[in-house]
Amino acid sequence: MRRRQFITLLGGAAVVWPLSAPAQQGERMRRIGVLTNLRADDPESEARNTAFLQELAQLGWIARRNVQIDTRWGAGDPERIRKFALELIALAPDVILGNSSQSVAALLQATRVVPIVFASIADPVGAGFVESLARPGGNATGFMNFEYSISEKWLELLKEMAPRMTRVAVLRDAAIAAGSGQLGAIQSAATRLGVELRPVGMRDADEIKRGLAAFASTSNGGLIVTASPLASVHRDLTATLAAQHKLPAISSNRNFVTAGGLMSYGPDRVDQSRQAAGYVHRILKGEKPAELPVQAPTKYELVVNLKTAKALGLEVPPTLLAIADEVIE
Repeated sequence: MRRRQFITLLGGAAVVWPLSAPAQQGERMRRIGVLTNLRADDPESEARNTAFLQELAQLGWIARRNVQIDTRWGAGDPERIRKFALELIALAPDVILGNSSQSVAALLQATRVVPIVFASIADPVGAGFVESLARPGGNATGFMNFEYSISEKWLELLKEMAPRMTRVAVLRDAAIAAGSGQLGAIQSAATRLGVELRPVGMRDADEIKRGLAAFASTSNGGLIVTASPLASVHRDLTATLAAQHKLPAISSNRNFVTAGGLMSYGPDRVDQSRQAAGYVHRILKGEKPAELPVQAPTKYELVVNLKTAKALGLEVPPTLLAIADEVIE
């Protein structure tokens, strides 16, 4: 079991770190905004913030000494996210970290001047956040979740885990550019593997409940939870419904497995927040987002929940256990 350390965050929708200690003489106090789609008390949000702040400290940026950090949590609410984007821009930050496609879209609607560093974005070019990965060209750059080819791997892993599966519900957010891109890649693998796909929307909890209930009325089904901000917001519900309907399920995010889901395969999002601190540091030192290339993950992690597999009546193939980066028992 992997051990993770968290910091305790103050409750509420917004936190402004107090200026309890002045910057060192001759050193200008800098300001960083952080906008995330998660809740303040979400364990993943805590882990990402911890990694970001720790890496900033390693690079010499200490909260309340030479940098003020203003954090806002959108909790998956688009209106709340847009409101907080405007609030952060009004504070005149030197740079802002955006932790989701929703957050970055709202920030770019609010400013084309303030530098923005993003983490965990599936398709920044398709979403219009950057002109190209090599030369972003505007005021935003950062770190991608994955390339669309990983979506085929989700279906391949799920089929290996549940060989009798002939139908798969694909839970996706049709409102973001990555929703269609991921579905298209999965469809390529589905044709090759002889699996029928059924797209299911995840706009809200009711849509997820209705879609999965209708899909699960026929046997031999499985579930792929595609990457999106809403996937993290609804992960507990999705894991519960997958168990209720006896659906083997895979997600791009480890937090789905810790919530009770069967498998995940994707990048380490906490590490991406750590890397994002490096880009924030470089921008604070004078580099331009337009000249910092968007980076893709170099390593993906497979996580398997043995307890969930047993509850579904599945025996995890030795080949999957052998390549799993983490096994939850």
